[in-house]
Amino acid sequence: MPVGNYNYGTGRRKNAVARVFIKPGKGDIVVNGIPADDYFGRDSLSLVIRQPLAVTETANMFDIKVTLAGGGKAGQAGALRHGLARALCDMDLKYRPALKSAGFMTRDPRMVERKKYGQRGARARFQFSKR
Repeated sequence: MPVGNYNYGTGRRKNAVARVFIKPGKGDIVVNGIPADDYFGRDSLSLVIRQPLAVTETANMFDIKVTLAGGGKAGQAGALRHGLARALCDMDLKYRPALKSAGFMTRDPRMVERKKYGQRGARARFQFSKR
């Protein structure tokens, strides 16, 4: 669904939500007003967010503007990857088969398991002492 002169995609991962807007350009990625490499800091996360562009061979064809909220940096990078894949499909459906086969169109359903009462964590128990 085009928004103004942008194409749009929403991505989610863990508790992070990414609103991704793409338009034809020279390859700039801006996250919350900061260049993506500066925002994420780690090379591994910069690699993750560029995976959909690498698969579709569109690395320097689009300017990308992202609004990220919630979660940590790794979850946000996963959300951005999901949102970027959806935005690319919104722009042109010919990218969909490659993105789907790479697994970028599927929302990762794994979430943190909640901590249970009477325990130290989700699975970890307090140490048991017989005496």
